Amino acid sequence: RFRFVFAIDRRTQSQPIRQRHPSHPLVRSSNRGIMSSVKATQRLQRVCGHVGVVLKEQQQQQQQREEERKVEAHNVASSNDTVTVTHSGSGKSITVPVNHGTVAAKPFLKLGLRVYDPGFKNTAAATSRITFIDGAKGVLRYRGYPIEQLAAKSTFVEVAYLLIYGHLPTSKQLSYWRSRLQRHTYVHEDLKQMMKSFRYDSHPMGMVISTITAMSTFHPEANPALAGQKVYDNIKLRNKQIHRILGTMPTVAAFAYRHRIGRPYVDPSRDGLSYTGNFLYMLDKLSNHEYRPNPRLARALDVLFILHADHELNCSTSGMRHLTSSGVDVYTAVAGSAAALYGPRHGGANEAVLRMLEKIGDKKNIPQFIEDVKARKVLLMGFGHRVYKNYDPRARIVRKVAEEVFSILGRESLIEVATALEKVALNDPYFVKRKLYPNVDFYSGVIYKAMGFPTDYFPVLFTIPRVAGWLAHWNEFLDDPENAIVRPRQVYKGADQRDYLPMNARTSAPSTTIESHVTAESKRRFAAKVTP
Repeated sequence: RFRFVFAIDRRTQSQPIRQRHPSHPLVRSSNRGIMSSVKATQRLQRVCGHVGVVLKEQQQQQQQREEERKVEAHNVASSNDTVTVTHSGSGKSITVPVNHGTVAAKPFLKLGLRVYDPGFKNTAAATSRITFIDGAKGVLRYRGYPIEQLAAKSTFVEVAYLLIYGHLPTSKQLSYWRSRLQRHTYVHEDLKQMMKSFRYDSHPMGMVISTITAMSTFHPEANPALAGQKVYDNIKLRNKQIHRILGTMPTVAAFAYRHRIGRPYVDPSRDGLSYTGNFLYMLDKLSNHEYRPNPRLARALDVLFILHADHELNCSTSGMRHLTSSGVDVYTAVAGSAAALYGPRHGGANEAVLRMLEKIGDKKNIPQFIEDVKARKVLLMGFGHRVYKNYDPRARIVRKVAEEVFSILGRESLIEVATALEKVALNDPYFVKRKLYPNVDFYSGVIYKAMGFPTDYFPVLFTIPRVAGWLAHWNEFLDDPENAIVRPRQVYKGADQRDYLPMNARTSAPSTTIESHVTAESKRRFAAKVTP
């Protein structure tokens, strides 16, 4: 605690100085006293503000140290736990320590065994301090902060900082961080021209992935293959790439959208719009230079970006770490992660939900649809999750965002089908027994549709915020002393050694389909007597 003691000269306050001439000595003395007290107050405010910042930083550091002590205490307690495995064939045994509920796989080599886990359903492939998920309880935290608090009180830009650097920024740090991202919203004109060369109907996700990959060619100084494998040891250079990628992602995504609808690209705004506000500006501006997106819609999109920023070691994030382990540049790694997100089993899930709801069409068709799901004739999209065995905490937040968007743009008809389907599924013993609860994709697709985004653009809206999570894991992986090139092993079930056969000895071969589809155009072309 701090106590400040200061005094102000009040000698002239008892004098009726306002009735005197301004040049009177007492008036001049009073003016000096007033100015002195104002300056003293200003200095005090500056000092108090500085002290407040210092105290806040100290409090954050204290909380972080407390968390580290708890983790260390847990490690000590866990270090006493062991698992003993005995190979019944050889009689050999190994005793493996249990740490954080895991056992190391390497000791199993002493028994001549490897651990088999396709899909990594029960494998911890990394140690991370970024995102915590408790699937049984429906808990999601970024760097220890509950997702509910961040969605209500924070912004995507601040959350991106939190994910990458591990703590909430001070006012000065946030100001610098925001300015650096805004400074890198513009892309190279050659990159813009490259995007314009895509076909008019190119899938926006394909355009985004290709453009991110091409960005690496514009920054050879940040490519380990050209500048040396230790190039990212330079923290300032590493930060530069983070600023560039996060800054340009909305621009690249907006250009892909404008390309698809045949409109000229719109450069980023210079008027200090928010991250999502600037993105909407580049999507929607026509000829009015005073155009500004609806701030409530920008905030709704900002919340969705927060919810999608990271989600532990999902498919695309695992891909980011996998690619980073090879030493490839960060742009190529991000593009590879985006390619994983392109897959319908990952980033295309909300699109699948939307198509399902459109197929149901009306609330009266839900009972029959539920019966078809139970009979395994159709799939219930947007319910269940590999990790969550409870209500996805993000889904509750998304539902509130949906109501906010509908209050501005009008109620999307499919939301009635969605809420009715959710109510039926949550009360049906078939789904309750299997712990199938709505996930974040169930409502996000309906929101994007209400906001006018085409369904094939949904993965792009997923990619923009998830880049923050990928970069956080990239940054963490580079500093992890345990990191190594990812090289899983396999269970080989192919043929044993066999000798090469000459052509005349291959009297029989297994039936293998090697034909491909032939178009009518190709049939016409090759119907001629001479090969075209």
